[in-house]
Amino acid sequence: MDEASLLATLERWLLPHMTGVQSLRGLKSLNVNQALRGLLDYPMLQRLDSELPGHYTVPTGSRIAIRYHEDNPPALAVRMQEMFGEASTPTLAQGRVPLVLELLSPAQRPLQITRDLSAFWLGAYREVQKEMKGRYPKHVWPDDPRIRPNAAHEEVFVTCYTLPPGQIRR
Repeated sequence: MDEASLLATLERWLLPHMTGVQSLRGLKSLNVNQALRGLLDYPMLQRLDSELPGHYTVPTGSRIAIRYHEDNPPALAVRMQEMFGEASTPTLAQGRVPLVLELLSPAQRPLQITRDLSAFWLGAYREVQKEMKGRYPKHVWPDDPRIRPNAAHEEVFVTCYTLPPGQIRR
């Protein structure tokens, strides 16, 4: 559907969602995305969700929200450790749209923004790894982040944060 068609049919798709809107604040809080999705049939919604999902599942199993913005490519803000095991940049729309990855420290601070994860792993990651090993020594910072650290490392990491101080799991 093009812009002219949407404008010509505003009453059909937008008006039902405007019930109770009486101010500019109410208008700004209107969920236009939901109204537009109402125009699509089930197969089209399935395809839309498949091509442009709302979340991406990272190698650790976490589902991270994808940010879509009109003027910028889709982006994923994720802790760097959650991307260990991902060899290349995740893509959308059957591989046509690469995600911009905002790789974060364990404290959720930005470390690197990249559109080419494999180049980052092979290049600038080494410097980030050195700095993070010093700053976060209890975290795993593998030499080859394209390969997911094994479960033994994950168990040590989880144990460090779940046992009371002074206790060691054997």
